[in-house]
Amino acid sequence: MAAIIHLVRHGHHALLGRTLCGRMNGVTLDDVGCAEMARCAAHLRPWPNLIQSSPQRRCMQSACILAAHFGLPVEIVPALDELDYGEWTGRSFEELGRDPQWSRWNRERGSARPPDGESMRSLQNRIVNHLEQLRNDRSAGTAIAVSHAEPIRAALLHYARMRLDDFLAIEIDPSSISTLSAGRGGYRITGVNQRVPA
Repeated sequence: MAAIIHLVRHGHHALLGRTLCGRMNGVTLDDVGCAEMARCAAHLRPWPNLIQSSPQRRCMQSACILAAHFGLPVEIVPALDELDYGEWTGRSFEELGRDPQWSRWNRERGSARPPDGESMRSLQNRIVNHLEQLRNDRSAGTAIAVSHAEPIRAALLHYARMRLDDFLAIEIDPSSISTLSAGRGGYRITGVNQRVPA
């Protein structure tokens, strides 16, 4: 079984904090993000058997930096993909701040959803299903899953037995590491939003 899974958020990019990138094309790590991921690789223990990544370019770049350090290939896994923000994809946070639907989304993650997008519940179901498959994979050992803030947050909310509406209680920074450790009863959270030294 996968005894340990490190959930790693991708590194910094130029649109971070300004634009809701979601699944938009062409979002790549900047120099800061590449340096963050190199430091992240040096601090991940134990040595992984498996590195997986969201299909988004910024995650694949991050995973490749880790993979080069550990001498492993990268497996692209759709279940680790970013939330589909539908019509909000590519909009600035300044613009979204004037949208009543955006305000509701940030109050009621358990019931609201982006227009023509994916619900937080659907996101949580797909990532938890994938993590449970990993837990039962005898060849996985220690795995690294490179993803985005929302999928990682959704997984941690599930394993912490917290409501989706409480999503703001869990911060997930760029290049941070959150860790799940498997036991007889399933996963327990052994690290949340751990940052590597600058």
